[in-house]
Amino acid sequence: MAEGKFATSVTCMDGRIQLPLAKWIKENYSVDYVDAITEPGIDKKVAENNELDSIKTKVGISINAHKSQLIVVSGHYDCAGNPVSDEEHISQIKKGVDVISSWNTGAKVIGVWVDGSWNINTV
Repeated sequence: MAEGKFATSVTCMDGRIQLPLAKWIKENYSVDYVDAITEPGIDKKVAENNELDSIKTKVGISINAHKSQLIVVSGHYDCAGNPVSDEEHISQIKKGVDVISSWNTGAKVIGVWVDGSWNINTV
């Protein structure tokens, strides 16, 4: 069993957002570790219920093995895997929160947008 307090980040694979996002989650939710579940353009995949078996399995591992009580769904500026407007990303993040909430993991699910200055904004 892992020791420490965990959160789960369902996020794009883009390396530019990994550290700022993990830092923000740790600081704002008082966790020690952030399990990162990554795919290119993941906000679109989750919002559209597209290829979710692997993502759902990984979220389950984070919840069951690490006792994560927070899932953060994110999207970001300048995403190569999902090149849509900021507004479309934010819409997809909100839908993704609804989709993951429907999995009834028992964890709190929130959405965040990482803007062009790499700031984290809740949506």
